[in-house]
Amino acid sequence: MGCNFFAPPVFLITGACGRHLPALAVPVPHIRRLHLSFNKRALAIFAFGAVLVCALASSAFADAGVILNESLDTSVARITGSGHSAVYLSNICPDDSPVKMRLCRPGEQGSVISNYTTLGEDQPYEWNIVPLSVYLYGVEDPQDRPLLSSKDIKSVLEERYREKYLATICTGARCRYGNGAEWREMVGATLERSMYVFVVNTSVEQDRALIAEFNSQPNVNHFHGLTRNCADFARRVMNFYFPKSVRPDYMNDFFITTPKAVAHSLTKYAEENPELNFRVLHFAQVPGTIKRSSECRSGTEQLYHSKKLVIPLAVFAWQGIPAVAASYALTGRFNPEHQFEAHPSTQALGADDFLSAPSAGEFTVSVQQLAAEEKLQREEILGTQDEWKQYRVNLDAAVDQAIHDEIIPNRNYLKRVFMILGEGTSISADERGALWMAMPDQEVPVRVGLSASNIFAPDSDPQFAYQIILARMENELNSPKHSRETAVEFRQDWFRGEDSRARRQISAAAGQISANFSPAPSQFDLFLF
Repeated sequence: MGCNFFAPPVFLITGACGRHLPALAVPVPHIRRLHLSFNKRALAIFAFGAVLVCALASSAFADAGVILNESLDTSVARITGSGHSAVYLSNICPDDSPVKMRLCRPGEQGSVISNYTTLGEDQPYEWNIVPLSVYLYGVEDPQDRPLLSSKDIKSVLEERYREKYLATICTGARCRYGNGAEWREMVGATLERSMYVFVVNTSVEQDRALIAEFNSQPNVNHFHGLTRNCADFARRVMNFYFPKSVRPDYMNDFFITTPKAVAHSLTKYAEENPELNFRVLHFAQVPGTIKRSSECRSGTEQLYHSKKLVIPLAVFAWQGIPAVAASYALTGRFNPEHQFEAHPSTQALGADDFLSAPSAGEFTVSVQQLAAEEKLQREEILGTQDEWKQYRVNLDAAVDQAIHDEIIPNRNYLKRVFMILGEGTSISADERGALWMAMPDQEVPVRVGLSASNIFAPDSDPQFAYQIILARMENELNSPKHSRETAVEFRQDWFRGEDSRARRQISAAAGQISANFSPAPSQFDLFLF
């Protein structure tokens, strides 16, 4: 699904809870690592939720960010490694419709705008605009985001979105039920792919101009894979903000605009203009049963790496192989993960203030001190090699304990837990979009929360909830960097798991105490029994 050409998805971002100060002599609070004691874990999880809300909130400031979505194993993308492009605008929101836009009101989180081969709605619209959290997670509040993915989960979130946002423009059978209706791609995108967001500062005045431009023109689809694809759409929006900032790479993409070229050219432009406060975010694909997305590639990069294409090229056009290899090696290399490691952020806004612990007083630091603080902040987001190794050791110990406590039968069970939990179950969403899985086939029917807000709710089965958390952490630690969540996000999983284990231990101890001190039954009780 997507553009069906040599490219991955791209989005645009605007908004801020705060901005970075100039990178010379600036007031910088002391930054410390998140090694929290047990009694602070609940506070840490709450703080992380607040960070997500802040990161998705609108502001008087504005940012723009190209989002590079990984490739899905569908359609032509299986050969091209293309992916899809879109644009996120944190200061621009849907105007009571996904086909009109306005400035966001206080408390709104911004949005993602994108075009596709066909959105499948009643009219052939060129683009839709959806709230950012809906695009990322399928729900309005990131605290209700799903913690695992499956086709059934995504279908439930898509149907909820259709009923809430598309009721007037999606009435036909093709739009309501057809898998080819690509409005579905804009609901819970992280359930099926990972993505990078390349963010720069803009202004509210630029947002107003973009709104006037798009609302005044007919929203009619003229999609063409070679000349008017999703990357061309992203290029059009970015160049509206910064003329000539985004360019195609015709040499490496065979005269087609691709999402990777859009991200690459914006990165070059931002590095040449440091006042734009360039930074990169990473959203990993949610663990689950949906096939993992793959790194998107440019045209020559795909030929260089793919045996499916280079072998036919070697047979029928062997003279072109040196040119393809030279073009990619000299001008086509661009690694989004390396950019994320060089310019990491957890917010589209660039503040990352939640990583800092305020000191007794702010002070002006030298360039060397600033570099040290930035290194610590980078480690907070990316994690260090030693930290990830320690998490591996700690998780192995937690899994051994879970086997001992008969929470899971063996270590291999974690590789199958998502599939096992999906068998004979039904998925539903409450009014907020938080997900529940009902398991009627158990001896006693149970249900478990599948969202960050309800997985350890009182009526969520604690044993299945703990299995999900263990399986998530196992999946993340076994994933390559481009598919692994940030260290900030992984710590929240770890805190949830530790809190769950502590609650179960307290509950078990209370049960044992109750059993030890329960009075012996009287003769009258025995008689009644």
